[in-house]
Amino acid sequence: MATAERSGAPGESGPARWERPVHRPLWTEEPGRRHRLPDPVRTAAVRAVLVVAVTLVQAMVAVLCTLAGSWLAFPMVIGSVVGTVVATWGVLDVWVTRQVWNQRHGVVSVPSSTARALRRERRRARRQARAAERATERISPSGGAGQLSHP
Repeated sequence: MATAERSGAPGESGPARWERPVHRPLWTEEPGRRHRLPDPVRTAAVRAVLVVAVTLVQAMVAVLCTLAGSWLAFPMVIGSVVGTVVATWGVLDVWVTRQVWNQRHGVVSVPSSTARALRRERRRARRQARAAERATERISPSGGAGQLSHP
């Protein structure tokens, strides 16, 4: 039990106080190893998880209705079959959406990929262009000769 321990009883020699417990965080934050999924892929994944969950619940209800001999068993079995088809489509949709997103945005999981090298090169060129633009802005064309500070 993580409560404070008593350092001494009131009649004993020593202070009769409760020691404060050492507060440690419940968890430590660690940097994520994987990047967040892109928005279209994440929405497809959420949709697929919801469809699969509803299909599993529907299949369980179909089993229970069959065991109970209810009239609802047949419609639930038909619904479960349809739900299985829709759930399969949902999982395939996640896979296809992820592939399309990767192809359109040029993300390759290999660190030394061509796409990353091209992005790095474009960034470097933009930085150099901005630095050159800042350098030309600092240098005034006339050098300040012949100009008054107040007209």
